[in-house]
Amino acid sequence: MKKYDVVMIGGGHNGLVAACYLQRAGLDVLVLEKNDWVGGAATSRELTPGFLYSNCSYVCSLFRPEIMRDLELPKHGLQVIAYEGGAVFTRDGDYIASYRDHDSHRREFARYSKRDAEAYDRYARDVTRQCRFIQPLLMRTAPDPFSFKPRDISELLYLGKKFGEFSAHDMAQTLRFWTMSISDFLDEYFETDVIKAYLALSGIIGTALGPMSPGTAYVLLHHYMGEVDGSVGAWGYARGGMGAVTQALASSFKASGGTIRTGADVARVMTRSRRATGVVLADGEEVRGNLVVSNADVKRTFLQLVEEDALPETFVHRVKHFKMRGSSGKLNIALDSLPEFPALPKGSSCIRGDLHFTDSMERMERAYDDWKGGRYSADPFVDMVIPTTLDPTMAPPGKHFMSCFVQYCPPQLDGRDWTDADRDAFADTVVSQIADYSPGFRDRILHMEVRTPREIEAEVGLTEGNIFQGELTFDQLLFNRPVPGYAQYRTPVPGLYLCGSSTHPGGGVMGAPGRNAAAEILRDLKLKPAEMSPAHDVI
Repeated sequence: MKKYDVVMIGGGHNGLVAACYLQRAGLDVLVLEKNDWVGGAATSRELTPGFLYSNCSYVCSLFRPEIMRDLELPKHGLQVIAYEGGAVFTRDGDYIASYRDHDSHRREFARYSKRDAEAYDRYARDVTRQCRFIQPLLMRTAPDPFSFKPRDISELLYLGKKFGEFSAHDMAQTLRFWTMSISDFLDEYFETDVIKAYLALSGIIGTALGPMSPGTAYVLLHHYMGEVDGSVGAWGYARGGMGAVTQALASSFKASGGTIRTGADVARVMTRSRRATGVVLADGEEVRGNLVVSNADVKRTFLQLVEEDALPETFVHRVKHFKMRGSSGKLNIALDSLPEFPALPKGSSCIRGDLHFTDSMERMERAYDDWKGGRYSADPFVDMVIPTTLDPTMAPPGKHFMSCFVQYCPPQLDGRDWTDADRDAFADTVVSQIADYSPGFRDRILHMEVRTPREIEAEVGLTEGNIFQGELTFDQLLFNRPVPGYAQYRTPVPGLYLCGSSTHPGGGVMGAPGRNAAAEILRDLKLKPAEMSPAHDVI
């Protein structure tokens, strides 16, 4: 029986990133994926003839350019097309547009409030300052503040040096920013509700918190500091859907000699003398490896795949209380033609970006109130994009694919499991909201896939359907992610590592957790990576 140097559990993007770096460093790596396709939450699937669905993640920006270059992903087919902006539709028939160009964006704000247009410069400056602080930390292993190892002390000094570059006022503002709500943060800059609602959306996406919940201001950064082709803050569509990201990673991995097995569901991590020695598949097959790396979330890994008696009791307690509350649903819709939105001027570029219907903080917070009550939102927040406006490869000529990301959608309804009837009623709520702003929308629907947390967990393996493998709140960041003392990709089981979004720096199609985990594994093996670019400051 062949024994691999590394057995990777899960073929999501972070697992593939880690596998690529480890394979290129000379290790023999096997990736095991339970589905018949790789990609995890970054996939493109043809669920109705002629249409490609990005059926989980749907836009690209956060994926680190350093990783893209190291692994030569453009050579393996990855192309990201930046989109212009988007719009929020208001209930009175108007809209507010967003543009990548700062001055155009500012002029649009001035349509509603000259004061807010002036404040936008100050807002952009202050948020960029926070991005400059956090961005270099994304591609560094979080230090253990209770360790006296030289490397941890060095990293703490680096963190202190970065923080020390702030003035006393900026230090105070940074500490406030990391703990305050996105609503309170925006109130300090803007007076117009629709502008605040537009900017607040980045603080709630994928998070079981409302805009008035403390901690949501930080989530904004995860949607602000991405880039497309060097354009900071830009978002785009991966040509061919989000599966193009993971297909390029898989191609790069195979080109380096790596092996991928699909349809290989891992049931258990094998241990001997409390050390990981491989995995057991659902069909009973044993796959042996010198090291095991899990791309599954921390709860799935340690509460399902590892025997509890192999773990410290306090560690298990921490894992059980790691916040991983699902809050999102998804509709993927095949359309017979491009929908019309009468509020938008004819030929507007906004339709090529993200479109929203929640035009006030109160509506957003009330949508969250429904989630707290164990219900999906009666008036949901919908982040809607139509990638085929820029990428015609995803649909037949003249047809379109629409992706709708929905907040809020609980893992259970009133304490019980979802039923198919519940799922259909949830979908109708979302479609009704779109139809209110787009006459004839229902008649354009050719096919629709509906995903609640039930479907997301069953297919992708994300506990409770949480898209970030754990909430991005201040108590679950840096050296606290996922568990204090185990925030450096190592685990209480020697030979078992984590590389998924449950680890620093968190969720999104970023690749940083996978890259950082590979760096720590190679450090433990006293091997040098073939190519691993350090993080660069791009803002």
